[in-house]
Amino acid sequence: MTLQQIEPRLLRDAFGAFLTGVTVVTTFNDEMAPIGFTANSFTSVSLDPPLLLVCLAKTSRNYQTLMTCKGFAVNILAEDQKDVSNTFARPVEDRFAVVDWQTGPFGSPVFADVAAWFDCSAHDRVDAGDHIVLVGRVESFENSGKTGLGYARGGYFTPALTEKNLLANVDGSLAVGAVAERAGEVLLMPGPSGGWTLPFVDKAESEGVDALEPQFTAEIGLTIQTGLLYSIYEDTKTGRQHIVYRAALGEGTPKVGRLFPVQKLPLDEIHDSAVRETVKRYAQESMLGNFGIYFGNQEKGRVHAVAKKGEL
Repeated sequence: MTLQQIEPRLLRDAFGAFLTGVTVVTTFNDEMAPIGFTANSFTSVSLDPPLLLVCLAKTSRNYQTLMTCKGFAVNILAEDQKDVSNTFARPVEDRFAVVDWQTGPFGSPVFADVAAWFDCSAHDRVDAGDHIVLVGRVESFENSGKTGLGYARGGYFTPALTEKNLLANVDGSLAVGAVAERAGEVLLMPGPSGGWTLPFVDKAESEGVDALEPQFTAEIGLTIQTGLLYSIYEDTKTGRQHIVYRAALGEGTPKVGRLFPVQKLPLDEIHDSAVRETVKRYAQESMLGNFGIYFGNQEKGRVHAVAKKGEL
């Protein structure tokens, strides 16, 4: 498609192929009434100084306020907050009636129960065609650890829903494992042929994802809370699928297995090459603060970087 043939609607649809999170940008107007709008044009910009940006259409009724306010907040919605996104995307009379909110440390409205919020001062405003780029300097933030709400092609998606669908559509049984961490230590279990491995349970075809955590807990003797997917691979020698989650381990002493510092894992004693590479990658990514998802088999595949720790 040449430059002369670009149509705004088609271009918008093409932009929509990019998977994003969903935020609500908030501030106070001149009458000190809270205002807010849904935005998915958000990204981090810099760690030093701590900067982020969002984009606002010049036709927005909030344009003048955002051009003159001292700051604004960005609330990253959690995966169960689609109703909040919809409310702040529509001309609702009192949008803030549907959320639990308070004034943030720097002075803009921040929401409860979101994945994270950032209370920012107005660092810069950059003209960008029919939009304005609002660059905020993060003055304060909070990270709940919740998974964010996703958006693509005009619709919402959540990692939890994606994972449930994935598990529900696997033929036969599969091995579900967890890199279970607590206070910088990872749980390893005795391997079937000696050495160490990750905790794995078998998922029957009829079982949903909700049945997995009790199985882990019963085997380990500690509560375990599964988080995001971390690795999906097939053992080509056995034809069996494996899915590994990142997970948080509860307090107490495991009845089986042993906790190892994440940077001192006994890699030489992990006989399964796929498990060894999984925990090795986890140790490396923990140092960087970036985590991805591995897709492939026990020998080769690709890591897709999709998540970050929520710290600046």
